[in-house]
Amino acid sequence: MSIAVDVQYAIEAPDLPRDADFTLWVGTVLKELKVDGEVCIRVVDADESQALNAEYRGKDKPTNVLSFPFEVPPGVPVTLLGDLVICAEVVAREAEEQQKALLHHWAHMVVHGTLHLLGFDHINDDEAEEMEALERNLLARLDIADPYQADA
Repeated sequence: MSIAVDVQYAIEAPDLPRDADFTLWVGTVLKELKVDGEVCIRVVDADESQALNAEYRGKDKPTNVLSFPFEVPPGVPVTLLGDLVICAEVVAREAEEQQKALLHHWAHMVVHGTLHLLGFDHINDDEAEEMEALERNLLARLDIADPYQADA
């Protein structure tokens, strides 16, 4: 099984996960789903997140994670799954508001974003239920509590 994670830190901030953390989290998803792949993760500030969110989703505010799946042209042997852009400020604020361990919330955002790269979504209730169940299972493998419980 081939898994590669390239991490770009566009900011300096306290308590950012290490490259090894990102690799563990992405790897947990890809191993469970038996997928080879390469993911690029970019850790950004609120301004960059807001600009990308406005351009690609029409929402003029920063967000926790943006997923940009790579569409491999037919016949091209590339395992690039896509890019995740994660806003450190939003993740830290959400973790505090939701009273979650910061590193656990980072793990959740990476798992969530990686699932998006693999085609999972939460637009309708059935999709959301399937994706959230998978997230719970994957995070449990990492000894992280259910992120959808109010007391998680």
